[in-house]
Amino acid sequence: MLLEKIKTPGLSHLSYIVGAGGKAAVIDPRRDCAIYVEKARAEGLEITHIFETHRNEDLVSGAPILAAMTGAKVLHGPNAAGDVAYAETAHEGDCFDIGQLRIEVLETPGHTFDHLAFVLHDTAYPDGPVGVFTGDALFVGDVGRTDFYPDREREVSGMLYDSLQKLLALGDQTILYPAHGAGSVCGSGMAEREFSTIGHERANNPRLQLGREAFIEAKVAEHHYQPPYFRLMERLNLEGGDPAPRIMAPPVLSLDQFKALEVDHVIDVREPLAWASGHFPGALCLPVGMIPAFAGWFVGEGESIALVGSDRGQIETAMEHLVRIALDNVVGGYVGIVPAAAQGMGMQRLPTVVTEEVAERVAAGKAGWKLLDVRDADERAASAIDGSVHIYVGELAEKWRELDKDTHYTVMCASGMRASVAAGLLASKGFEKLDIYLGSMGAWKAAQS
Repeated sequence: MLLEKIKTPGLSHLSYIVGAGGKAAVIDPRRDCAIYVEKARAEGLEITHIFETHRNEDLVSGAPILAAMTGAKVLHGPNAAGDVAYAETAHEGDCFDIGQLRIEVLETPGHTFDHLAFVLHDTAYPDGPVGVFTGDALFVGDVGRTDFYPDREREVSGMLYDSLQKLLALGDQTILYPAHGAGSVCGSGMAEREFSTIGHERANNPRLQLGREAFIEAKVAEHHYQPPYFRLMERLNLEGGDPAPRIMAPPVLSLDQFKALEVDHVIDVREPLAWASGHFPGALCLPVGMIPAFAGWFVGEGESIALVGSDRGQIETAMEHLVRIALDNVVGGYVGIVPAAAQGMGMQRLPTVVTEEVAERVAAGKAGWKLLDVRDADERAASAIDGSVHIYVGELAEKWRELDKDTHYTVMCASGMRASVAAGLLASKGFEKLDIYLGSMGAWKAAQS
């Protein structure tokens, strides 16, 4: 018998392979899905079923690709926003046998209308389910977001509450297998832990302590962002995405080859301070670990990308992240800024400032200067520096036009990471009077204590 979690870093996506009696099922596979076939073969299992908990917004589903590789049947929920071209529809109460294991379907709408949970039973031990694959309905420490239907906020929040009650009714012994962990854009309060039970969540998950009306009010009051690439994911996860490139690594180019490229975006995936100290003119700052969260704000479908990194591993990891969100038109990569500088390549730099300088500017009300806060709305509501202006980092992709290029902006976030991303975007749009608040709100609070 096999039950294994496959974690996709960056997206914090969790998929699963479960098998017994020579058969296996995969729940919520990612686009680069050879890993599931390899694991099944290693255990002598044939993948016969693929279950999707919902139409994902934050990554390309690997279900149609894996089905083509294995001949497995794909099951998806009813009420999707269109026909899921590659799947059959599963309904409440449907059951599927995987050896001595039985997978039962629960309809759990709320996060999306088509959302399903899959309850895992071991027929050799019939006293209650063993586990449940909860998708984006129930996480460890949090529940799913309900902002994808803005004209029906209260209705879908109530639907999610009712769905959660169905999950709680499975019994405290039931092990929880969610589709995302901490760091995912699909929730904001997930625990770092990726293991739990229905009983533990019943006792400790803050959202599960609320009555129906209080739950609805809390969900309606939440603030989430929806990057433009979500629309691309929604479309591909109805039509069925293409397989991932067989080689998920860009060709490493010489400096002359790199300079000859004509691409829509040059993305520097090194750490922010490395980028700030010297980067190719116009290169965006997008550290490799931040690509899943922010690339979809700045890069559009089909747009061409060149990557710059400290080493080959960085640009290969960056491309893996991009492939999983279908922004995979990566035409090449370059490694080594210092060698490029030694060959006479011109570099841009961006200065950083510390708390003392920012405090002096704030106190003096310095003319022609503004502190630009690019944190999210919830962070801003919790604490803000007097006189600062606010635009969320992702929304700068469009709202940079609201800013004055003659104004000197110091960009801040919680630590300086997102501030560097924002400053890189502004610099690529022709803003020259920029610096980054190193340490940002963390440093500001430390200085006040």
